[in-house]
Amino acid sequence: MPKTMTGVVSSDKVDKTIVITVATRKTHPLYRKQYTKNTRFMAHDEKNDAKIGDRVIISETRPISARKHFKLSKILERGGVRFEETDATADVLDNEPKPEGSK
Repeated sequence: MPKTMTGVVSSDKVDKTIVITVATRKTHPLYRKQYTKNTRFMAHDEKNDAKIGDRVIISETRPISARKHFKLSKILERGGVRFEETDATADVLDNEPKPEGSK
């Protein structure tokens, strides 16, 4: 089973490559204080879909280059806008004109 991680795209400047920052919360073994550790991974994005700020899921794959060992699996949010699959009829009902006198 390939390893998957969720992170935020921090760079998309290279063709077919994105850099993802994955934040992990850890607890110090002696002082019991929680801290955040950020790790950056390079991932393959075949269609150049992901942009900076997108929340994505990456999965482990065979080595594609010296530093790329992950590929883009799914885009969860686009720059803070959450994706939701809606029914086409629900969109039509929302756009219907409302009767006069109602708010």
